[in-house]
Amino acid sequence: MYYNKNVDVKRTKGAVYNLNYHLVWCPKYRRSVLAGPVADRLRQLLNEIAVQNGFELLACEVMPDHTHLFVSAPPKYSPANLAKLFKGITARRLRQELGEQIRHKLWKPGVLWSPSYYAGTAGNVSGDVIRRYIEECQHI
Repeated sequence: MYYNKNVDVKRTKGAVYNLNYHLVWCPKYRRSVLAGPVADRLRQLLNEIAVQNGFELLACEVMPDHTHLFVSAPPKYSPANLAKLFKGITARRLRQELGEQIRHKLWKPGVLWSPSYYAGTAGNVSGDVIRRYIEECQHI
C-alpha cells in the first residue's frame, strides 16, 4: 500500500481523514459590517469555536462584506453542519457583544448572516491554493 507521508492526515477513534473545507458567507444584504472591532471579535470567535470543537483553523480572513474560513474537521461534521455551527455561534455572540455597531447597518436588526454560504472541499494541493487566495485577499 502506498502512503504519502506529506499528507496531513488526522485520526479519530474510527477514522483517518484529511478533510479541509473552504467556507464563505456574507452578512445579510452583503452589508459592510465586518470592520474594526467587529472583524477582530469575529476572528477571535472563529478561533475559539475551532478550538472548542477540535477543528484545525487553516486560514481565516474577514472582509468587510464576507468571511472566508478554511478549516479541517472530522468526517462526522458535514459542510452544512460546519457552516451552521460557525454562523450560528458568531451571530449570537456578535449581536450580544457588539449589537449596536452591527444593528445600524442592517435592515433587520435581529439577523446578521445571510442564510446562504459557499462550501468547497480541498486536499493538500488545492488547499495551498485556497490558503494563498485567502491570504492575498487581505491586501485588497
